Formats: sequence, structure tokens, C-alpha cells
Amino acid sequence: MLEERIKDLEVKFSHQDFLVDQLNKIVTNQQLMLEKLQKDILELKLSQSESAPQARSLEDDVPPHY
Repeated sequence: MLEERIKDLEVKFSHQDFLVDQLNKIVTNQQLMLEKLQKDILELKLSQSESAPQARSLEDDVPPHY
């Protein structure tokens, strides 16, 4: 009886250990993706500010019926 319980616990632990490893890989990949996206956004902001330093705001535009 005790051996069965220990065996069951070992099997559960093994499954949990595998799951934790898989989740760790997923989190690591997501972190890398987030860092890449943050870098891409920063590059887009920089390129937009360089290409259009005098960009107009939509609030400055008057609709044609005014």
C-alpha cells in the first residue's frame, strides 16, 4: 500500500516536472518575443519621428463642411 502511494507520487512528480519544463520554455519564448516587439516599436517610433518631424494632428484638420 505504501509502495503504491509512493509510486503514484513519483509519477505525479514526474508529470509536474515535465509540465514545469514545458511552461518554462513557453515563458522564455514569450519573453524573447516581447523584447523583439519592444525593439520593433521603438524603431518604428524613431523612423516615424525622423521621416515626419512636422506631422499634423487630426485635431488640427477642419472638416470640409466648416
